[in-house]
Amino acid sequence: MCELRKRGLVTAVIYSGPFEKLGRNQARTFGVPELPLVEITHPLGGLALADVKGRAAEAAPQFAELVRKHAS
Repeated sequence: MCELRKRGLVTAVIYSGPFEKLGRNQARTFGVPELPLVEITHPLGGLALADVKGRAAEAAPQFAELVRKHAS
């Protein structure tokens, strides 16, 4: 993900609440501290497929906004 971001592609990391700090630290470690993070409701593990699709629906508008900003 970080290498794609460094090449100018629109990227983001999707995380659930408790993992925000880890995501930010990893982005800094890999040289892209500005890497966007998209938050979804925790937890993700152990969910039924319908619930996972719901989490994806949470992330989609946030990611679409990132794409719009990048295109401007």
